[in-house]
Amino acid sequence: MKSLGRWLLWLILAGIALQLFFIVRIAVMVAIDPVSTTFMRSEAWRIAGASLAGDKNWRWSHQWVDGAQISPHLKRAVIASEDAGFNDHGGVDWGAIEGAWQKNERRQQLAEKRAASQPNRPAREPKIVGGSTITQQLAKNLLLSGERQFLRKGQELVLTVALELLLDKRRILEIYLNSVEWGEGIFGAEAAAQRYFNKPASKLSAYEAARLAVMLPSPKFFETRQGSAYLARRTGTIVARMGGVQLP
Repeated sequence: MKSLGRWLLWLILAGIALQLFFIVRIAVMVAIDPVSTTFMRSEAWRIAGASLAGDKNWRWSHQWVDGAQISPHLKRAVIASEDAGFNDHGGVDWGAIEGAWQKNERRQQLAEKRAASQPNRPAREPKIVGGSTITQQLAKNLLLSGERQFLRKGQELVLTVALELLLDKRRILEIYLNSVEWGEGIFGAEAAAQRYFNKPASKLSAYEAARLAVMLPSPKFFETRQGSAYLARRTGTIVARMGGVQLP
């Protein structure tokens, strides 16, 4: 029993040390721009491995720019598309999570009914809708692995709270826009603006900004489908919403 108790104590101390490590890293970001994120590094390894194997050519583009060098149109578009309550919530939008949960349940039920009525057709997995805020997405990409586990989700919530406590909304949005993925090996607003519109992020128009924002849930998918009718329709919807977005 004493041995078990010691192991439990060491596990608790290790967990506390890990949280302190994460908190210190976030606190440093008040003044120092992060060079990369955990997700960016994992993608770099994946793309490098595929390049060495001859499966694809190496392509990597990322350039940090100050928040003032990112078009206000893009900031408004991303908030309108990804997290309409960004300025008001404390990092987690419980209403959005509940809504996403209910929508996913309805889609699962429809998929089951379709499979029952058409047993000879291949079953398709229903699309899962997320309710993560910009801060949650940043917490996940910045410091965590991409594994979908209950423990990792709990860690994501802890980091989300830490980000909101230590950084202001403007800084959170700046780091997010400089690190989010916009295609295969394309990270950050500057790289995305140059890749898709051949211009700096500071010069993006409202329509161009909205188009980039719409890509964010599935950047690799939309990178190869720039002529998508859905992309065009959704872009128009986001442009219409942008006027009501207040920047932090």
